[in-house]
Amino acid sequence: MCLFQFTARRLVSQAHCGLKASSSKKQKLCLEMARPSSSMADFREVFAKAKHIAIITGAGVSAESGVPTFRGAGGFWRKWQAQELATPGAFARNPSRVWEFYHYRREVMLSKHPNPAHIAIAECEKRLSKQGRSVVVITQNIDELHRKAGTKHLLEIHGSLFKTRCTSCGNVAANYKSPICPALAGKGAPDPGTEDAAIPVEDLPQCEEDGCNGLLRPHVVWFGEALDPGVLTAVENELDICDLCLVVGTSSVVYPAAMFAPQVSARGVPVAEFNMEPTPATNRFRFHFPGPCGTTLPPALARHETEIIS
Repeated sequence: MCLFQFTARRLVSQAHCGLKASSSKKQKLCLEMARPSSSMADFREVFAKAKHIAIITGAGVSAESGVPTFRGAGGFWRKWQAQELATPGAFARNPSRVWEFYHYRREVMLSKHPNPAHIAIAECEKRLSKQGRSVVVITQNIDELHRKAGTKHLLEIHGSLFKTRCTSCGNVAANYKSPICPALAGKGAPDPGTEDAAIPVEDLPQCEEDGCNGLLRPHVVWFGEALDPGVLTAVENELDICDLCLVVGTSSVVYPAAMFAPQVSARGVPVAEFNMEPTPATNRFRFHFPGPCGTTLPPALARHETEIIS
């Protein structure tokens, strides 16, 4: 088992979605590298030679499409922050309120579109696939904007707003209904003064598998829940073979995703960070490009002059 797999499995057994793991000064020092370069020309030379590119994306990519993050100051829906609603306990206590929150998020996302960063990634994947090269996108986002942009090789480690899972039979299904059920039509307003709809459980989204009719929940990884081991294994496999890694629009503080790129860097693979500002992991990477991802990423992933297009 490689170093990445060993460390990933150990951390996932201890850490859940949304938790921040602390590390000692000694561990930080052993992973730190020289100050990262911001030379686009140097990055482009590395990019031109890469055969297997892994791109790890976070909320910063979606924020440029106007997607609310519900994190930090002002990140409230009504009087709650996401970590108060996106938990198994919150759903058990008040499934109507949680479904209102997710119904609002689904409806917002139906009006949002991929931005230049999403499109650059999707176009890069399509172009390089014709050259026998591969691109995989490993995203913490649940909004499906990568999919909407055309990305094919996509690992959604936190699930999707547009998938549901039955709390009775466990069936997972894509669901793009608007509204997701009649009782939620017109509900989910985010204003602090809005009263809960208090929708009866039997009127909330129900499983459509034969003879089930169980209560559906969003198929997302909530705070306090572990990542899907199948998805995590797929991520490990991709990071084991990549020869270039990009970290795009993520704060690099939420574990276990925050350890992916540093582990890749630790085995000598070039890592490039594209983010508005430096993160706790920045000095472990070879490149850092500050600014909006929609501005910095398209020129980074554009066709290189050495590429041969058949």
